[in-house]
Amino acid sequence: MKFKSDIAYLTDLYNKFNETNLQLQGDELNLIKKKAVISAFVSKLFLYKHNLGRGEFYQFSNLSSMEKRDDDVLIYCQHLEALHNDFNTRFKDILTMKIPGWVLDPFSSAEESELQLQEELFELSTNEELKFKFKDWYQEFWLQKQISTLYLGLWAVVKKFLIAFPSSYLVERGFNAVTNLLTKKRNRLQIVDRGDLRMLLTNIEPNIKKLVAAHQAHLFH
Repeated sequence: MKFKSDIAYLTDLYNKFNETNLQLQGDELNLIKKKAVISAFVSKLFLYKHNLGRGEFYQFSNLSSMEKRDDDVLIYCQHLEALHNDFNTRFKDILTMKIPGWVLDPFSSAEESELQLQEELFELSTNEELKFKFKDWYQEFWLQKQISTLYLGLWAVVKKFLIAFPSSYLVERGFNAVTNLLTKKRNRLQIVDRGDLRMLLTNIEPNIKKLVAAHQAHLFH
């Protein structure tokens, strides 16, 4: 019966890994979101260990329906503790990463920021046009073209959090797009020059009516 409880435990655990992995996918993933996801999962590992040690199996639905010995539960707790320690070591750089408060809320108190950035933050906080565009979504706000032009110091800090590749998802998506293009039957394929790859990777929807109007044939009388 022991192997059945082991399988049930691992099934529950892998489901939790899969749930976390799904949160680390998507075009809008950045280092800030990754830290939040990883931090939450590390904390949950400690919670799982604590609850299993007390005989509470709410987070392990498959395991809860199986017969299990105290020795088995102890092994599962030790395994969760080892995972917790491994994640803390493996993702130490992410977990200890400091995120300035003004990155998440650029219109908060500028006095709490670094001295060399305070002047730009004061200028930003009085920019009514930009304040109107900030609607509780920091990433879209900072990726506006005028931000990198008007506030060089702030952008130098922010871009490290937003432009980095925090997971392999975007890389894998790019490779999949290339593979998809190369396997299509075309006489001539210029992935970069013709914009085929860019069209597959972008979320921007083309304005078909505008494109058709721009290339509409002109009749000569």
